[in-house]
Amino acid sequence: MTTPPLEALVRHFADLRDGTHAGQTTREGKEQAFERAVRLLDGPARQVLGEYDRRLLLGTGTVEATGLRRDPQGGGFAAWRLSWPEQRAAGIAPLSLTAHYGATFHHPHLRGATVGEWPLNVTSEEEAVELVPVLRAIAGADLHNLVFQRDWRIVPVVKAGSLSASASASAVPGRSTLILTYPDGDNGP
Repeated sequence: MTTPPLEALVRHFADLRDGTHAGQTTREGKEQAFERAVRLLDGPARQVLGEYDRRLLLGTGTVEATGLRRDPQGGGFAAWRLSWPEQRAAGIAPLSLTAHYGATFHHPHLRGATVGEWPLNVTSEEEAVELVPVLRAIAGADLHNLVFQRDWRIVPVVKAGSLSASASASAVPGRSTLILTYPDGDNGP
């Protein structure tokens, strides 16, 4: 069984092979496909950042979206950012999901404030929703890196002691599983 993130990689590699993106061969066509991808990603990006805000930031965060913008070098980008009081006080970047299509790029990518590139290959609402696990992974890695830049105190749920963790035996002898229990009884996104 192939998972949606693997399918996205296959589409990406096929585009590299064929010199296309979303079926387009010209820069203009690829930019139009990027604009559509940004519109399609808006809901999933807001969903993921909202999950992080509710679960880890205890609802103290603010999600802001730039919409599609041009960068000074002639490319384009759109960003969804989650900021919160502890992050701002620490003087570090907000948790970010950024779609960007550089002027010299063959095709667009996704990244976080501190996390590198993932191919952005979205042509339908279904493909945008399929990227939710990737967006969650980018946001999680970004938050981890931001904590690494400062410390765990920038995460309200940990600072408040509202998140409990316990180890339990797993199916693999000699290993344990960390089970996170959230205050509302929901065990994760």
